[in-house]
Amino acid sequence: MEFLRALTKAGNYVAGAYDGDRLVGVCIGFHEEPAARTLHSHIAGVAPGLAGRGIGMALKLHQRAWALARGIVAVEWTFDPLVSRNAYFNIVKLGALPVEYLPNFYGAMHDAINGGDDTDRLLVRWELLSPRVRAACSGTPCERPAGGPSSRRVAAPADIEALRVHDAAAARSWRPRLRDELEPLMAAGGRVVDYDRELGYLVELAGTDLEPTRRPS
Repeated sequence: MEFLRALTKAGNYVAGAYDGDRLVGVCIGFHEEPAARTLHSHIAGVAPGLAGRGIGMALKLHQRAWALARGIVAVEWTFDPLVSRNAYFNIVKLGALPVEYLPNFYGAMHDAINGGDDTDRLLVRWELLSPRVRAACSGTPCERPAGGPSSRRVAAPADIEALRVHDAAAARSWRPRLRDELEPLMAAGGRVVDYDRELGYLVELAGTDLEPTRRPS
């Protein structure tokens, strides 16, 4: 609590979502280097059992408005590329796009979420004034690439969290598999441009340009 008060006093972003008097969601961010004019959103979470109620979206929309009011036009954050629901939320629902693959970014984290696995992360960038993000934040389905010969799909588990509970060995096997496919593509200039819950990540290969086609979100 003391650190959050200090962050707030220094002009950083600390917000909570409430259902009456109950805190049901939080979002915390801090500024990157001054020249970047970018906010790094470090923590965003919703209380257990309350997923799907729009709390996370409400917090991110509040964060976007807060940033734009201060002349900040981009927000970055990281997420575990194995977590399908987060990939879909970040890339499709918010319109943020991954810009870097970060292997074992935090080191070992022996908690209920990470389970001691390597903490690979995707760094995403939320361009707050881009047409893609404007559409996503207004509730309009964004133009989503359909894929083709100049792109590649990288599979991801449908529910890594459930798999970690029921088959820990199978869950651990996903980390090197996804890393070995996705990291080299991004390092070579490939761009993640979409995420599908069944097909995984769509990567536009370096030197190509996919034509977007509208399909249901």
